[in-house]
Amino acid sequence: MKKTLLYEVAGVVETSRERVERLILTVHPGPVGPDNVWLFSSSGGTVEGGPGRFTLRMPAHSMTVEVTEGTLAAQGGWWYRGEYTVEPHPEGTLVTHRVFNVASSGRWGVSLANRLFIGFGRNTKDGFAAGLQRIGQELDCGTRLL
Repeated sequence: MKKTLLYEVAGVVETSRERVERLILTVHPGPVGPDNVWLFSSSGGTVEGGPGRFTLRMPAHSMTVEVTEGTLAAQGGWWYRGEYTVEPHPEGTLVTHRVFNVASSGRWGVSLANRLFIGFGRNTKDGFAAGLQRIGQELDCGTRLL
């Protein structure tokens, strides 16, 4: 799979890597909720498949979700792949979100289909910052955007 990095944002969660992994890397068949695909828990839906590769069916669309050591990847549509990685950091845990273009054809059209990505970086950063705060609230710890 050809992946072109479009955007990257990172932040620190001031708790152990194990706690963050349990929260955001837990995926298993069944309903989406506080103990399953937590990052998408506000969207609802169900998870099928596994282990390692799942189909997440939400009300508006479906995505493929892959979980590997320290990474959760969500891929949907014809071009989008978002990867969340969890790594140790001196202040706790580094969480990084990367957005990739993975279109196998019509790669040139991705930018046009997304209005030349005007505002995309800001929206991605703002969404990640809100998600990072949500992680901190859930784990009762501090966070900071890098």
